[in-house]
Amino acid sequence: MQDYRKLKVWERAHALALRVYRETQSFPKDEAYGLTAQVRRSASSIPSNIAEGCGRDTQPELLRFLRIAMGSANELEYQLLLARDLAYLTEPAHLELAEAVNEIKRMLAALIVRIRDREA
Repeated sequence: MQDYRKLKVWERAHALALRVYRETQSFPKDEAYGLTAQVRRSASSIPSNIAEGCGRDTQPELLRFLRIAMGSANELEYQLLLARDLAYLTEPAHLELAEAVNEIKRMLAALIVRIRDREA
């Protein structure tokens, strides 16, 4: 078991979730239970799954949750694109958030490889 708060990828994912919550405050009210909720759920799922994986007893379990976090990052990437195309997000906001998602995806991929290789 390790402290997830010491992982840079968790720090970045947490910061992204906070930014996503702020950006989605301006989404249309009729999207409260639609896209707004989906975007927020996928954004918060990334650091949540990193934290849950760190709380597990085995490296395979940690890897499993890191992969789930990666799936949530991919889901968020699409939802941000959809929000931009629906004009809920400005282009600059979308670019900033999409760049942060891609950075987190790269960090997760590197962490997954590092842990997987250590297991081998």
